[in-house]
Amino acid sequence: MSTTSPTTSHYPAAPISQQVETHTLSVLVDNEPGVLARVIGLFSGRGYNIESLTVAEVDRAKHLSRITVVTSGTPAVIEQIKNQLDRLVPVHRVVDMTVAGPHLERELAMVKVRGKGDHRMEALRLADAFRARVIDASTESFVFEITGATDKINAFVNLMRPLGLVEVSRTGVVAIARGGEPI
Repeated sequence: MSTTSPTTSHYPAAPISQQVETHTLSVLVDNEPGVLARVIGLFSGRGYNIESLTVAEVDRAKHLSRITVVTSGTPAVIEQIKNQLDRLVPVHRVVDMTVAGPHLERELAMVKVRGKGDHRMEALRLADAFRARVIDASTESFVFEITGATDKINAFVNLMRPLGLVEVSRTGVVAIARGGEPI
C-alpha cells in the first residue's frame, strides 16, 4: 500500500516579487588605502549593482572620507547591503539617505555637443532653459556644464542627442541631509 504524503522542503517558498527600489547610501569611512576597494568588493562579490559612486575626503584631521553609493534592489537586498557595509571594519556609519529624511542630491555633468546652424542655436536655447553653462566653445562644438538632480541631467542629455551629442562625463550623485545635524 502506497500513500502519498506532501513533500517538505528545507527551502522557503519562492519570494513574492518585490519592487526594485533605488537608494542613495552615504558611508563614512576611514580615509586610508584599500577602503574603497573593500567597499566595492562587497558589492561585486555579491552581485549588487552600483549605479553611481562618489568618494571624497570630508575631514582631514580625523582622516574620514564619505562614499556616496546609488544602488538598487528589493527592500530586502537594500537592507542586506546596509548591514554588510556596516560590518566592514573601516566603516564608521552607513546612512540610507533615501529613508533617513529630507536630503539633497546633486550631480555634475559636462556635455559635448557638435552642431551647426539651427542645431547649434537649439542646443544653446535648451542649455539656457536647463541653466547649463557653456564652458568651452568652438565654431563646431560646445561643452556645457550642468548641475542638478539626476533626472534633470538625464533629460538634458536626451534632448541633446538629436542635436549632435558627442560625449558625456558625469560625476555621480552627491547627497547631504537637510538641517543642522551631520550624518
